[in-house]
Amino acid sequence: MLTISDKSTRACDGLTRRGFLVAGALSAAGLSLADLLRAEEAAGIRSSRKAVVNIHLDGGPPHIDMIDLKPEAPVEIRGEFSPIATRAAGISICELLPKLAGIADKFVFIRSLVGSVGVHDAFQCQSGFSENDQKSSGGRPAFGSVIAKLRGSMRDTAPPFVDLMQGRPFVRNSARPGFLGPSFQPFRPDISKMFSRPLEEGMKRELAAKGADHATSLSLIDGISIDCLHDRMALLNEFDRFRRDLDASGMMDAMDGFTRQAAGILTSGRFGEALDLNKEDPRVLARYSLPENASPDQLGTSEGASWPKKLLLARRLIEAGVRCVGLSLSDFDTHRANFTCLRRILPLLDHGLEAFMTDLAERGLADDVSIVAWGEFGRTPMVDVKTAGRHHWPNVGMALLAGGGMRTGQVIGQTDRQGGAAVSRPVSYQDVMATLYHNLGIDLSSTRLTDPSGRPQMLLDAGQPLREVVN
Repeated sequence: MLTISDKSTRACDGLTRRGFLVAGALSAAGLSLADLLRAEEAAGIRSSRKAVVNIHLDGGPPHIDMIDLKPEAPVEIRGEFSPIATRAAGISICELLPKLAGIADKFVFIRSLVGSVGVHDAFQCQSGFSENDQKSSGGRPAFGSVIAKLRGSMRDTAPPFVDLMQGRPFVRNSARPGFLGPSFQPFRPDISKMFSRPLEEGMKRELAAKGADHATSLSLIDGISIDCLHDRMALLNEFDRFRRDLDASGMMDAMDGFTRQAAGILTSGRFGEALDLNKEDPRVLARYSLPENASPDQLGTSEGASWPKKLLLARRLIEAGVRCVGLSLSDFDTHRANFTCLRRILPLLDHGLEAFMTDLAERGLADDVSIVAWGEFGRTPMVDVKTAGRHHWPNVGMALLAGGGMRTGQVIGQTDRQGGAAVSRPVSYQDVMATLYHNLGIDLSSTRLTDPSGRPQMLLDAGQPLREVVN
């Protein structure tokens, strides 16, 4: 195993930790690389830019205040916001999302997301599964880890899966690779210098208790040059030759390949440049920018006016070759002051989505990049009169889909008059995941992963691509 670490750094939670880049042995699970490359070539997407951006609305977005308003319901249910018409005929959404309303024809509004496991963790949004599914064999892998397995290559100079999530998804390692093993974990660059997102005290304690380091450093140890790195790799290869000669399974060759990929990512410059927003066209950067006073922090919450630039970072990473990017928008856990919180958070989402969609269209990526924005559950129809908040509501939630060549400008599903239950076209988390796999050209009926016991596992066990949106 090759570990390239840097000196002590301070991460987004304010704790001093050592950054690291770890390249371990490839998991024996799943298809062979040769099989996967042949499958990609047969599908005609080997050199495509097809990718997924998974936006986790951390805390549980209140569907009834965002895309499923109930203006005829009693005031204790309908809340403080009014619906506005959108560019898509017959669809209305929250008045705090005027820019999204203007591009509603580019989105699918799912109002009937069901099957939440009801826990504060982004894993279900990252995989479609409960964290307990296949737990005895390591747990199910996140979508991005599956893509890394199916679409990654040792020749890549950008990691297939990059996790930019901060806050709770970061602490709880929501994008974990499960039974695929650590070789398919996401790259997690430390973006805290670009996006200050302090962890709450409880999350700091939770992270410290785990003793885990999630960040990935893209710099070498002080005093180690690129030439020295290559010399060291050559020495390690010579030292391990006798083990490779004895290794009938081929795992040593796989480990060597993964090590070369890790070093290639580190040294190529392409991935590192993608992470540097200073290299972006100032006019494009301005499109994603909001004035710092545009969203005043009245409740001590964490996301700031720079949040839309995370979507710009995602676009730059995709252009560098990343296949799946996960990021988060925090502060949707609105047990208190729900409407005050949303007045600050929703304009960030609104501005970011419009800038992102416009940018993708101008760069010819709109049909290649699939976007999903969702959370771990919805929130209660009834407003708590004591806290002015809405609480956890796993019964039904929401999701937004865009891009990926999908048929957009439509609503899927309907809830009852109080927004408390799906009364038509329930959509599961796995249905959404199936749609994303479909958009990447992955055949769910024939593709299997092999778990550590040698058993073939389907990518999903129940979901089907949404017939209303796929082509």
